[in-house]
Amino acid sequence: MKMLRLAALFALLLPQVAAANPCQTVSFEDISFTTCEVGVEEDLRLFHSGPSGVLGSFSAVNSQLAAEGKTLGFAMNAGMYHANRAPVGLLIDQGVEQSELVTAEGPGNFGLLPNGVFCIGERFSVVESRAFAQNPPACRFASQSGPMLVIGGALHPRLIPDSDSTYIRNGVGVSADGRRAVFVISNGRVNFHRFARFFRDALGLPDALYFDGKISRLYAPAIRRNDLGFAMGPIVGTVVNKD
Repeated sequence: MKMLRLAALFALLLPQVAAANPCQTVSFEDISFTTCEVGVEEDLRLFHSGPSGVLGSFSAVNSQLAAEGKTLGFAMNAGMYHANRAPVGLLIDQGVEQSELVTAEGPGNFGLLPNGVFCIGERFSVVESRAFAQNPPACRFASQSGPMLVIGGALHPRLIPDSDSTYIRNGVGVSADGRRAVFVISNGRVNFHRFARFFRDALGLPDALYFDGKISRLYAPAIRRNDLGFAMGPIVGTVVNKD
C-alpha cells in the first residue's frame, strides 16, 4: 500500500515539476535517484554521429546543435556500445536505421533476454526486442539495450532481489499512454532488482529499459549537473532554444 501511495504522489507531482524543470532528485529505499521527465510534445532526440564521426559527449552534441540555435535541455547515455562506440543493437536516427536489431541471446547485460527498444515516435514506447522485430513501430529515433527492467508491469524474471552486483545505473521508463518518458540515473550503487522496482513501484511505469551502468552519466544544467567521464555511444536528450 505504501508503494501505491508513493506512485500516486509521483504521478501527481512529476508533470508539474517537469513544466518548470524536467529533473529532480528523489529517494527510494534509502537510495537517491535523479529523474528527468519528458512529454511527447517535447523535442526529444537520439544522438550518435556527426560529420566528424561519433559525437561521444554532451559538449559535442551541444556544439552540433549550436548551428540550429539550439542546446540540450538535459541528456544521458542511451544504450550500450562496442569499443569503437558503435551501438550494440538497433539505432534509428531521424527515421534511418543506422545499426541493426539484435534478437539473439548473448553474453552480458544486453543479451539477458528479454531486452528491448526505446522508441520515439508519435508516442514513446519500450518494446521487447522480438516483439519489435515482428511488428516494428514507426520510430523517428530508437535505441536498443538490455535487459528490460519492467515488462507490462512485471519485473524482468531473471532479476535477483539480493544480488550483490551493484553499480550506478541509468535507464528509461514509459507511461501506459506513451505520453511520458522518465529517464532515471541512480546516485548510489543499486542492483537491477531495486532499479527496476523504482520504475514500477515509485514511478508507476509499466515498461522500463536499462541503458547502462558504470559509465552512466547525466547532463542537466537546470540542476547544475554535467557528469564527466569516458566517451559515450548513443545519447538521448531534449533539444531547446539556446538563450
